[in-house]
Amino acid sequence: MSKLQLDVSGMTCGGCARSVEKIIQKQDAASKVSVDLATGRVEAETSADPAAIAAALTAAGFPAKQAAA
Repeated sequence: MSKLQLDVSGMTCGGCARSVEKIIQKQDAASKVSVDLATGRVEAETSADPAAIAAALTAAGFPAKQAAA
């Protein structure tokens, strides 16, 4: 597993944060996900492809891009 940091737009409530977690866990069920709703930062320990996760989030209405280090 590798650590992934994403900047995710469109999250406005706890429900959005849970949706983002579920989308990432659908890509990799063993993922450990942490969502900071205030900053829009999502951190995940996952084996899934970062580009696939970002694409899935964006398709679900949560535009995502890999965060700058």
